[in-house]
Amino acid sequence: MKMAIERSIIVAIGLIAQILLSLSIHLFFIEHIAFFNIIFTIIGFLLILALIKYSKNYSYTLPWIIILITFPLIGTLMYIIIGNNKNKSKILKDIVECEKNSKKYLVQDEIIKEEIKENSKIRYLSDYCGYPVTKNNYVTYYPIGEEAFEAMLEELKKAEKFIFFEYFIVNHGKMWNTILEILEEKARKGLDVRVMYDDFGSVATLKKSYNKELEEKGIKCVVFNRLNPVSGVIMNNRDHRKILVIDGKVAFSGGINIADEYINIINKHGHWKDNGIRISGEAVWNYSVMFLTMWNSFRNEDKDFNKFKYTFKDEIKENGYVIPYGETPLDEEITGEDVYLNIINQANDYVYIFTPYLIIDTDMINSLNLAAKRGVDVRIVIPGIPDKKIVYTLSESYVELLVKQGVKVYKYTPGFIHSKVFVSDDKIATVGTINLDYRSLYLHFECGCYLENVKEIEDIKKDLVETINKSHEITKEEANPKFLKGIWQALLRLIAPLM
Repeated sequence: MKMAIERSIIVAIGLIAQILLSLSIHLFFIEHIAFFNIIFTIIGFLLILALIKYSKNYSYTLPWIIILITFPLIGTLMYIIIGNNKNKSKILKDIVECEKNSKKYLVQDEIIKEEIKENSKIRYLSDYCGYPVTKNNYVTYYPIGEEAFEAMLEELKKAEKFIFFEYFIVNHGKMWNTILEILEEKARKGLDVRVMYDDFGSVATLKKSYNKELEEKGIKCVVFNRLNPVSGVIMNNRDHRKILVIDGKVAFSGGINIADEYINIINKHGHWKDNGIRISGEAVWNYSVMFLTMWNSFRNEDKDFNKFKYTFKDEIKENGYVIPYGETPLDEEITGEDVYLNIINQANDYVYIFTPYLIIDTDMINSLNLAAKRGVDVRIVIPGIPDKKIVYTLSESYVELLVKQGVKVYKYTPGFIHSKVFVSDDKIATVGTINLDYRSLYLHFECGCYLENVKEIEDIKKDLVETINKSHEITKEEANPKFLKGIWQALLRLIAPLM
């Protein structure tokens, strides 16, 4: 916590300096305020037209439009600094370039391509998002973080060639220390061990120089998108992925970060309900390419990704379709939300959902409500104990809109639910890192794993049903906020896309 406070103070000083500079500029302008108001009103109007013309989601762009109309001068400056940040950041430009180069490694098998030509959900991921559909995979779903952690340790000990490790949060404790001990041992034996963590996600848990400590142990390390006093406060695009790849044979993903609360050693918010997924088979390559793409955006050291590809031959039998996919804020597709919407819109019997945050746009609201109206059993499980009270209050404001239309929303009574899971009609599921909020859907780098006709979907459904049975269904009366709380929620929803 001391480290977080120290680094936060430095960033805060940078922010205050930027505010003072903005005020100085504003005071300079005030003598000619009429002239500058006209100029910035024109610029703001042009920005609004551009937002209207090119926006893919008005729920996300509406707050910017309101700010630009209400405060032309300040709003225009804010949008130039914050709203269009990804066009100026060198880090993000490097990622875009590396993503372009990595597409050549994600090649769809021609036989499977012919098989799926009538399956629009799967074809979308292959044809438009660029993630190959695979069939020969073993899948294991872990309904709790502790089980996923034990499986990760077991596979890490078997590593013979390389370990790729990419997580949003890394925190000292039993979980990380146990993993680190194995990583150190493997690095001493000459394995290629790479660790990548997000600087914002780990700002409260790791020293600024922690990457150097890992390098001294023989572990290569990348810190994603470092915070700094000048640009840190506007670096909204974080690496929220959770990926572990071992020798190209096995991959892990899911909701768990690397901290003791994720395996219930620490109970900050009651029982922590999370999940993990293990893939062994052809689909591991998708995760490998995702990791290598991000890694080489910072350390351009791999001229040929194929050296990390493992050929499974005939050792794994077909088991439905498995498609690990990435979400990036830098391309034209809103992959994470589109996968979710496709599942909801094409459901016939039921859709069950785990999400820690419920901060959704009009497309998602309408899809959920329409599904319920056409007779689909739509159930969403959110936390019973919040980790962030303001975000929880914001989530509750969307519950009212859903419950009134027949969507069933549950609070996980024992504590906090951190899983991000969809399952539908006993044949489709997705497990990953993508929350139902604006940050995950529009700003972060994320990943998920789409499953269709995979037998382990039974395990995923079983987990959701058992969790729902432990949860409290929110009634219409409970969902209806008091007057003042309703006003507060409305204000929070106005700025939700900017948070």
